[in-house]
Amino acid sequence: MSQVFSEETHRNMLARIPHCTGREVSDWLRTVEEGPALFRFEEKVSWLRHEYDLAYGHAKAIVHEYDLRRAARKLL
Repeated sequence: MSQVFSEETHRNMLARIPHCTGREVSDWLRTVEEGPALFRFEEKVSWLRHEYDLAYGHAKAIVHEYDLRRAARKLL
């Protein structure tokens, strides 16, 4: 898996995403869920960047949050 931000940096990045992109994080997570069946972290980041013209850091934070939430669902 790709290197990830520190927890604090990740939370700060997520907090800025709605202001910078005009969409809530939950909308972006749904976009990743409904997007193409990409398996690798960097493939998802690249897809978001090119499809939605996102900055690398924002795309990376969205995919990281998606993976965290997906892993938490598997633990239940």
